[in-house]
Amino acid sequence: MTAEPLLTPYADVADSGDGGMGLYLHVPFCLRKCPYCSFFSVAGGNGRRWDYIRAVEGQVRRIIESGWTEGRQAATIFVGGGTPSLLEPEQLAALLAYFRRHFPMAAEEVETSVEVNPATVGGAELARLCRAGYNRISIGVQSLVDRELREIGRPHTAAEAIRTVHEARGAGFANLNMDLMYGLPAQTVASWEQTLVAAMELEPDHLAVYELTIEEGTPFARRRQQGSLCLPGEDEVMEMMAVTAARTAQAEFSRYEISNYARPGKQCRHNINYWRNGWYAGLGPGAVSCLAGRRCRAIEDIDEFCRRIGSGKEWWSDIEELDAEARLRETVIMGLRMTDGISMTEIARRFNVDILAYYGDILLRLEEQGLVEQSNDRLRLSPAGMVFANQVMARLV
Repeated sequence: MTAEPLLTPYADVADSGDGGMGLYLHVPFCLRKCPYCSFFSVAGGNGRRWDYIRAVEGQVRRIIESGWTEGRQAATIFVGGGTPSLLEPEQLAALLAYFRRHFPMAAEEVETSVEVNPATVGGAELARLCRAGYNRISIGVQSLVDRELREIGRPHTAAEAIRTVHEARGAGFANLNMDLMYGLPAQTVASWEQTLVAAMELEPDHLAVYELTIEEGTPFARRRQQGSLCLPGEDEVMEMMAVTAARTAQAEFSRYEISNYARPGKQCRHNINYWRNGWYAGLGPGAVSCLAGRRCRAIEDIDEFCRRIGSGKEWWSDIEELDAEARLRETVIMGLRMTDGISMTEIARRFNVDILAYYGDILLRLEEQGLVEQSNDRLRLSPAGMVFANQVMARLV
């Protein structure tokens, strides 16, 4: 059987980067679908997990054979989902070992993250993951108020989330993230502050703090259309943002991206590579890759993904080639998510474009409105621009 060839990568000096890349594995299994989630995942799927693992291993071999990642070293690995902790610890350990055997690894320690749900993992499993080489754990807490957890369909309680944090520390994880969400149904400014205070008492190294967004096609979108979804008002959400800024600063967390806060040296290197529009290979159904100026998405169907890998066919649902101008705009927009912003000199080197001249009056107006600022070669969002980031990005896109 002859495998269909992957697209041959083209030389793109502007996107050559530093030779590093990220690996992302999408684990598409969940206990049940959260009503706000638009990521590809399926509830259950126990009988398909070994087929999925074998397909991912086949995908790795095909990517290596294609030459897409030639000359690249994996600097970060991130196992997300879905709910990766629904796989057995030995399966997650074996997948990590497989990646290390097949992808060249960076000389420095590779940041290796795994997401877990408090309802699907215990101390023994966490210890096995740590021994396997996962050195960063991301715990999907979302809220530490049980009423809110029920409202958003989470399968765990606040007590279980707190227990998982303690067990992860006991297992040896020295780099721990907690995912939190605000703007939830039935949430108040006071209850959001309650979650933040309780989270800080657990002394995480990193916080990913997201405002709930209602994605099309989700149960929450249907409820909103029906008028049965009671969300905090805009003023309340703004107060929640202010509370977040105050509480994180008080706990000596630095905000380094719109939704991310970290203690010194604990910024998520894998996500920084995304925001810098770097190279990354996505593994598993529904995962996105960005390699050599092409963005490719794998099909969102576990059975079909496995069939295509097994028969030597391509697994992409779509492939997008970005021209230089599209890459420029995307690099600017992604880079401005970080509080450090973008280097105008680096943009000029990479794209042969003066960013101030390129955006012209648009940037001038944003500066006049106090939404962006520039100093020492950096262009960044102002504090006010961080609050209204979506509107700013829409004007730059």
